[in-house]
Amino acid sequence: MSSSTLLPSQVTLGILGGGQLGRMSAMAAARLGIEVVIYCPEHDCPASYVARETITADYDDEAAMRDFSAKTDVISYEFENIPVKTIEYIETLKLGSVLPDRTLLDVSQDRIKEKSFLNDHGIETVRWREVSTLEEIKETCTEWESKRFVIKTTRFGYDGKGQIKGDAGNILENQDLASFIQEAKDQALIMEEFSAFDYEISVIVARDKFGKTEFYGPMLNEHKNHILYKTTVPCGSPAHIAEQSRDIAENIANAVNLVGVLTVEFFVCNSDTLLVNEIAPRTHNSGHWSIDACAVSQFENHVRCVCGLNAGAVGRHSDVEMINLIGNDIKEIDGYLTQERACIHLYGKKEIKDGRKMGHITMLK
Repeated sequence: MSSSTLLPSQVTLGILGGGQLGRMSAMAAARLGIEVVIYCPEHDCPASYVARETITADYDDEAAMRDFSAKTDVISYEFENIPVKTIEYIETLKLGSVLPDRTLLDVSQDRIKEKSFLNDHGIETVRWREVSTLEEIKETCTEWESKRFVIKTTRFGYDGKGQIKGDAGNILENQDLASFIQEAKDQALIMEEFSAFDYEISVIVARDKFGKTEFYGPMLNEHKNHILYKTTVPCGSPAHIAEQSRDIAENIANAVNLVGVLTVEFFVCNSDTLLVNEIAPRTHNSGHWSIDACAVSQFENHVRCVCGLNAGAVGRHSDVEMINLIGNDIKEIDGYLTQERACIHLYGKKEIKDGRKMGHITMLK
């Protein structure tokens, strides 16, 4: 099936992954009359409650993938750890497009590929190097004349998982660091110079098939225990920082011929230097505020772009602060229910866990 000649109400969007990002994308699609089929390995995923249909199967189940592809006109994904082999198999079926394409997915899944891609396109990041031993880490610290660093697994790290900080003073005797390397022996590791940044911002760019772009942000992001806690818009950066961050995001989007939504996270250093921390080929936690503060949210623009429609003008109408409800924070929901200008979004997750994103609150200013 092809969506190129169909009206929005005749398009069926497939989404790989059934978490809160898939849920909010499905809700945005419904506003446009677009039906959604979710594919997710987990039962009772948040997105399953708002989609037309949910297929529950592993990402290597080819029969389920054929069924999923046959029921959809275009396929996207809600997080970047979908196996690239899954996308490759779907593409061999030639039943519809996968957007954003797997090139961007492959780059964003691997920190070494990601840093190499950014640097090859003239985009600054922290200094980095692939490492595998304590000795290599020590040698790199000496070469960089650097005292602090972060070691990360190249794949499957998020919200602070898969990383450890270190100090140049005791590398060879650091048992925690040695244990981390041992436990990650089946994965490549990347060493990044620790950046004493002033603050962190992000920009979300939506780009349609015609090359038109729309931007959210930059947004100011604050973290607790490596998990995004609060996002504020406007971010308070000087005008030149805001302009430069959007330019970089647009350059990346153009370089990969993006169709969909891309998030770029930045460190702002020494008041006026931007370093790209990472990219995500999807909607992002730091853009959740757009549901309530914009004419067209990040989720609607993602759906629009991958379904062949024009990117919509963002039209932010309010300054805003977004607060994540993480773990037991959900128990404070009663206090928000009575607050004016508080927009409440709960993800329908039944079990509370430490570090689990249970919902978010958007406070309109």
